[in-house]
Amino acid sequence: MSKAKRYTVALTIAGSDSGGCAGIQADIKTFSALGVFGASVITAVTAQNTQEVRAVEALPVGIVRQQLEAVLDDIAVDAVKTGMFPTPETVEAVADAIDRYALRNVVVDPVMVATGGARLAAASIGGVFRSELYRRLTLITPNIPEAETLSGVAIRSESDFRRAAEILLAQGCPAVLIKGGHLTSDASVDILFRSDKEPVSFSSPRVDTINLHGTGCTFSSAIAACLALGQELEAAVRSAKACISSAIQSGSRRTLGKGHGPVNHFW
Repeated sequence: MSKAKRYTVALTIAGSDSGGCAGIQADIKTFSALGVFGASVITAVTAQNTQEVRAVEALPVGIVRQQLEAVLDDIAVDAVKTGMFPTPETVEAVADAIDRYALRNVVVDPVMVATGGARLAAASIGGVFRSELYRRLTLITPNIPEAETLSGVAIRSESDFRRAAEILLAQGCPAVLIKGGHLTSDASVDILFRSDKEPVSFSSPRVDTINLHGTGCTFSSAIAACLALGQELEAAVRSAKACISSAIQSGSRRTLGKGHGPVNHFW
């Protein structure tokens, strides 16, 4: 056994999606598709499908802590992806674990509102992100509504990305990837901002499909998986962008349920 090869491991800390399109389920599928072993800490349980979120139940912070400790006391983790944080106390527990276990390659997807409009986090969560997570993360990956909420900047075009990113960088984030999927341009453009480097754009053709449930989870999980595999940040984002673009394209040719279906993680 001394010569056995260790798994590359990514840990997802997020909510459960009973429909399997987003959240923990999308994260584990993404890790697996990229050859990374996935461990999980569930922060909330949702009752949802491709059409709606029917209910959200936050797990007590005590069981979140116990999940974190059970995983991290035993398993060496190469990257972390966070998603749904339903309460400020959950954020604080995760921040404490990042420090206690010296976790690295932390990718934060600031999930706040579901695609259908259901609120998935407390209204005060942005302030706790700033005080507890920004200085501890490697990358934050907001979509446009999330970037607007976190920065206070209205984003109507790619030129507004920089103003929003500069605020998040000034507040302590070392790197910000603003995702442009909510714009109505012909291409889907995401821009990576870092305080010590010029912005880098990642573009892919926009796909005409309603099967976009879980794209944010999948993209951020793919970045975390690539970081776990040893890629540096810009390369990891580039690889993950190619993965999510192919998953969307492949998923557009499949159906699941009666509403917004998933991307095809195993394209």
